[in-house]
Amino acid sequence: MFAVLRLDDEAYGARVRAELLAQAGRDVSPGAIFTTLERLEARGMVSSTYGEPTPERGGRRKRFYRVTADGRRALAASLETINRMAHGLALGEENS
Repeated sequence: MFAVLRLDDEAYGARVRAELLAQAGRDVSPGAIFTTLERLEARGMVSSTYGEPTPERGGRRKRFYRVTADGRRALAASLETINRMAHGLALGEENS
């Protein structure tokens, strides 16, 4: 969902995949991207719309995604939880 937020109006499958690789160093399969986006949409975390057909895509339309208000709240809560859990940890050092 962070990738979808970062991409804003340009959040479609291939761009989400490229953003995950660029920002997180994760090369995720296209199938995994679409499966995840479909599940997030079913849970109300993202919504999708279809763009206009383009000649470079052989007349096919892109499916664009946006994070919903519920998705934004879930991301904020997750980030807050991660920050609380990480507070005070000496990351990069071995814990004894």
